[in-house]
Order: sequence, then structure tokens, then C-alpha cells
Amino acid sequence: MENVTSSPNIVPTVELGLTPDSIRDAASRLDGVVRRTPLEPCPRLSAEAGAKIFLKREDLQTVRSYKIRGAYNVMAQLSESELAAGVVAASAGNHAQGVAYACARMKVNGRIYVPTTTPKQKRDRIHWHGKGFVELIAVGDTYDAAASAAQSDVLRTGATWIHAFDDPRTAAGQGTIAKEIVEQLGSDPDVVVLPVGGGGCMAGILTYLRDVCPDVAIIGVEPHGAVSLSAALVHGEPYTLTTVDPFVDGAAVKRIGALGHDVMADAGARVVTHPILSEITDDPQVAVIDKADIDFAPGSVTITSVSEGAICSTMLELYQNEGIVAEPAGALAVTAVQELDLPKDAKVVALISGGNNDISRYGEIIERSLVHRGLKHYFLVNFPQEPGALRRFLDEVLGPDDDITLFEYVKRNNRETGAALVGIELGDRNGLEGLQDRMKRSRLDVELLEPDTPAYRYLT
Repeated sequence: MENVTSSPNIVPTVELGLTPDSIRDAASRLDGVVRRTPLEPCPRLSAEAGAKIFLKREDLQTVRSYKIRGAYNVMAQLSESELAAGVVAASAGNHAQGVAYACARMKVNGRIYVPTTTPKQKRDRIHWHGKGFVELIAVGDTYDAAASAAQSDVLRTGATWIHAFDDPRTAAGQGTIAKEIVEQLGSDPDVVVLPVGGGGCMAGILTYLRDVCPDVAIIGVEPHGAVSLSAALVHGEPYTLTTVDPFVDGAAVKRIGALGHDVMADAGARVVTHPILSEITDDPQVAVIDKADIDFAPGSVTITSVSEGAICSTMLELYQNEGIVAEPAGALAVTAVQELDLPKDAKVVALISGGNNDISRYGEIIERSLVHRGLKHYFLVNFPQEPGALRRFLDEVLGPDDDITLFEYVKRNNRETGAALVGIELGDRNGLEGLQDRMKRSRLDVELLEPDTPAYRYLT
């Protein structure tokens, strides 16, 4: 993590490491603590993909995410002196809930650091699960900033550090998901699609699957705005991204864990090309391929990414069709399933990693989905200062199924010289070209604001 020391006082040395046996031991340790979540077939996705899609429903876990598996597995192995010192953790929200649950169950005091961007719903659930045993501290706007503050606390107080992903005990607990998948499926899956944030979950699952069904193809999925694992694999070691998009809060990590990187590098992981990778090195340490060239070869490991807008569309589709409330990170794997050309009739398992989504975020989720689907666009429009200009825009420029969703003068105190910011939702994504043609034929000075440009981010 950014600006975080690797002192052994902070990240404990665990001699056993991450092994299939450590995952089996973790499964025994977690028996009666975590829920054996369902593995459900998804008829809609199966029909769309021409494959047999199964969803591993960790959104139905005890704390509505898989993170409790790793947090509890670590805390259950601490000595009396380590527990007496209290525990400290950093989290975007889900690991924090797992630590809080363990603190309450084991009656251990804890301090949990979260980014200031952590949704209120997650903060409320942390307090609820902690039952008075945890103190919640918000600092910084990314996981990495919160982690830096948390590790400073550890050095200052001597408390015990519970890492969200870069600890073999954490990864072993999270790897118990793989054991359940194989047992529930009753046979080896052909493809397993996993979300990637800090890398601990994928490291644990990969370690177990390589032991019991080595021919499974594994796809790791990062949010487009936080490709820390891809960057690390190309760079040859963990690499700190300059910025990340915090929208997918459960996976918006600037620097992948060393454990996750090492496991994936040792497995010969390939990376799907991404614009940021060329900025990191012109001599990649792994194979870099196009998304269309993913071949799902037996035993292959591939890391890809999906856009935040596509994730939002998937979240809405899961809710509307399957009644599944997935948070952004929880929808990563399913988003990739919808974008990949999967082998026909293959048995594909996608992990829904969490369901802690704040309902107040749905306005932004719908907005991002509309933009991704090409249905929502923003324009700067200079209207001539004459009677009827706005009426002509409505009558002559807008299509019959188009709606104005936002109209705001940029210069509120001088409307005669300022442009208006106009948001338009199209009835059909193919209607943009016609709309722009009508704008060109009008007397209006119009500028389309492109997503990901500074003006677009500022004005919207």
C-alpha cells in the first residue's frame, strides 16, 4: 500500500504460508462461524453466454461479503497477548465488518480505519456488527490512505494488525470459497471468474483450485479505474498507481498485496491490455493480450478489467432480473461474464463477492449505467439571446423520444453570456448521430462533453 512500511512489526511473518492444507484448516476453523453460501445456476446469464453459469452468492454471507472468512481466520489464530493488545484494521467497508463481527464474538477491542468515501450503509453495519467493541475512524479518500493511518496506529500502540488481503491467513480464509464451490458443483468447473481488489481472495481460491482441479481456467477481474494487479504483473512487482477511481470501493486499491502478486505471477498470469500499462513499462514482465484473445486454456490465469459504467449496468440487471443486491465490487465478475466470449457449454462460476450497497448510491449507479449504454449525454449549449431560442431547441433539435434531464446555466449570475449545461437522455442509443446532425443545422453553438475529460467530471 502507498506509503506503508513493510516492517515485520506490522505484517507478521507466518511460517506456514498459503497452501491447500492451510485453506482446509481454515474451513474447519470457520465451521459454525461463516455461512456455506449458495451456488446458484443463473438461467438468464447462461442463455446469453451459451454456457452454464453459476453464481457463488457471498452477498448472502453472514456480513454480506466473503471478507469475514479471512478476518475471522486470522483472529482465531492470534495468541492471548495479541488479542489483549487489541486489533487494528483498514478496510473499504467489508473487511471492517468481518473484523467487527469477530471482535464482538471474541470480545476483543478493535480500531478500524476506513476511507471517508466509505458508504454510510457500510459504516452503520460496522458499528452494528461490532456491538460496542470497535471504534471506527474515517481518514483519507482511498483504502491506501486508511491503511497508512492504521499501520501508524499499530506502530504507536503495539496493537495487532489484521490485514485485509496481504496475509496468508487472510487469503486462506477467503480461499475456503473454492472448497465450497467444488463440493457444491459436484465436479470440476471449467472457468472461475473472480473479482480482484487487494488480491487475497483470488490468491486463496487459485491456490486451492490448482491443487484439486488444476485444469480450471481462472479469470481475475479488476475495475477499469484501479488495475493494481495488472500494473504489478507488468511491472514485475507491486506497483503503486498514481490515482484510482474510488467508485468500486471494495476493489479500489492503489497497490496490490505482495502475496496476491506473487501467487498470480507464479501461476503465469496473463494481463489484458489497458491504457495505463504502457505508462508503467515498455518491457512487460508477463504476456499482455487483447480481451478478444482470452482463450480459456486449461490451467490458464488471466487478469482483465471492466468499466465502472458496465459494472453499474450489471448491478441494475442483477437486481431487476435475479433480485440480487450486489455492491459495485460484488458485480465485477458477473460484468466480465457478460463481456467475455466464454466456451460453449462450459461450467462457469462467477463470484458475487458482496451485497453491501448503499441505496442512496442508486442515482449515481443509474447515471453511470446510462452513460455507459450510450443513452445519456451532456452538452454545453450557447443559446442565442433572442426570444424562442429554447423553444426551437425543444421542437427542432430534440428527437421525439429524447428527454432533457438537466438544464443549468453555467454562469448563474449572467445568463446572457454563459452557456447552459444540458443533459439529454436518448430514447435509443443510436440516436446520438441524428441529434448531433440536428444541432449542427441549428443556430446553436454546441459542445459534446466526452466522459473521462476534466470538463465532464467537473460539470457532472
